[in-house]
Amino acid sequence: QVQLVESGGGLVQPGRSLRLSCAASGSIFSINAMGWFRQAPGKQRELVAVISSGGSTNYADSVKGRFTISRDNAKNMVYLQMNSLKPEDTAVYYCNADLKRRSWSPSHAYWGQGTQVTVSS
Repeated sequence: QVQLVESGGGLVQPGRSLRLSCAASGSIFSINAMGWFRQAPGKQRELVAVISSGGSTNYADSVKGRFTISRDNAKNMVYLQMNSLKPEDTAVYYCNADLKRRSWSPSHAYWGQGTQVTVSS
């Protein structure tokens, strides 16, 4: 079994910051890319940021310069530092990891259960 558990969401005023964390646990051989997605009410899930096992990053245009993704490979964790939050950042944020459970098995994408981020005054 593999579990991804997010934490750090909540209610925050515009302009403030939040830091999301995601821990991957269970039977894991290796993790390739890890990322954060979000889904606002009535909208499709969208990519926020992704980081490779080597540390290369990619961001959605809407969050560039405000959000920073990082990871701790030793702990199988990924983080999302969100600064200068805007009301349009309100969404459920999901952690995603592309990982292998065995050395010989193909990689699969796993998802966390999501954490709510609400930006409102």
